[in-house]
Amino acid sequence: MILKRQRNTALLVAGCFFMEMLDGTIVTTASPRIGRSLHVPATQVGLVITAYLLTLAVLIPLSGWLTRRFGNRAVFLSAIVIFTAASVACASSISLGELVAMRVLQGAGGAMMVPVGRNMVVSGADKRDLVRIMSYVVWPGLIAPVIAPLAGGLITTYASWHWLFLINAPLGVIAFAVAWRLVENAGAITPPPLDWAGVLLTCAGLGGLTYTASLVSRAAPRPAETIAFAVVSVALLCGAGWHLSRTPHPLLNLRTLRVPTFRLTQTGGFLYWFVVGAGPFLLPLLFQTQFGWSPVKSGAVTAFIFVGNVGIKPATTPLINRFGFRPLLVASTGCMALAMAGLALISASTPLVVIAALALVSGVARSAALTVYNTVGMAEIAPTQMRDANTLAATTTQLASGLSIAAATIALRIGGPLGRLLPGTPTGETAYSVAFVLLAVIAVAVTVQALRLHPQAGDVARNRVVDQREDVQPALALEPEPPGLA
Repeated sequence: MILKRQRNTALLVAGCFFMEMLDGTIVTTASPRIGRSLHVPATQVGLVITAYLLTLAVLIPLSGWLTRRFGNRAVFLSAIVIFTAASVACASSISLGELVAMRVLQGAGGAMMVPVGRNMVVSGADKRDLVRIMSYVVWPGLIAPVIAPLAGGLITTYASWHWLFLINAPLGVIAFAVAWRLVENAGAITPPPLDWAGVLLTCAGLGGLTYTASLVSRAAPRPAETIAFAVVSVALLCGAGWHLSRTPHPLLNLRTLRVPTFRLTQTGGFLYWFVVGAGPFLLPLLFQTQFGWSPVKSGAVTAFIFVGNVGIKPATTPLINRFGFRPLLVASTGCMALAMAGLALISASTPLVVIAALALVSGVARSAALTVYNTVGMAEIAPTQMRDANTLAATTTQLASGLSIAAATIALRIGGPLGRLLPGTPTGETAYSVAFVLLAVIAVAVTVQALRLHPQAGDVARNRVVDQREDVQPALALEPEPPGLA
């Protein structure tokens, strides 16, 4: 049974997750209005989202070390204050550069807020309670994306985009008051020396990717500069990987990837986030710039993605207990591929109910697959490695989320030239169609990779009897370890 304090802590973390998700998704629908207000193309506003999410990825690894040094309470409360104050600063921005800078500060708060809170929840959870306790954290947070597209459309239509960020102010005050009473001052220990080489290599590499994403989002990026920053960033990240796999006290413990289930979910989940992150970014742009829809109508239809996301949640745990993790993952990623292919075929004349249905299916597939990735990867991690695995998983998730926006922009740019190779006369909608086809191809690749998951993967976290023998061990624990992580 889940203890009352553990449940309440999970709900508190869910509230913080609500703020983070609301802030990340509410901007999407309002991108055209923000672009006009700041006198920049709508696609460049994607940098506001990318900078925020990639800042999370850059600083999340530090949250693990800070928690060891100062404890859960101090870090968590400080994170709420930083996130809330930065939200107010975002609302007062008068240029794209200033808005991006404040989003970076906001990302710094988010990098400590949700990962530290999630670690407080999962570190003390029994394996059998893992699916349920993760649903406490994830499910309430998904309410934010449900209301964000429509709320963004209503706010930008009848008020101002500045109110998109001011919403976090009262939420932050409430979260701080609850955390002050609920979170215990525990967990501070003497940590190992901070891995400064890992910090510099990782932060420089991910910072370079952020700037590369900004170059890609420009109307006429300079190829030489873009390629140079991309190559240097990748080289720095490769150097970071080499260093982290060999240093005694790494900033990110890559040795957790020795667990085959965790390794597979990290690679597959990373690719899958490209699809689930790019889709909700592309649809509002398609609806408003090509179909001529209002922000309210665009937000209302896009919200069907997140209606499906939340609507399937009550059935996710029973489906996992009944069929297992692998069948649900294969089915959901396959449905996502079909949904992306269907969205590639829509036009302004497509019946509204068809577009909404495709968005709904993609939301169902998004939710089911992400629940599997978030749970099965942690199910076979030893308790002593849970903190390191949680930090690495949070980092890769946020990195993929941020890069998905840049990937959507790249897909649009590729869609233009490829569209001219197709039969017929290309239109403005053609680039979006090609972009959705590319997302469908990525989803198919993820489905193929999901088939490699062992049939009994994660059974230790399912509420059913897997084997009557007490000495049975997870099947994947017997697979050989990958080279280079010793």
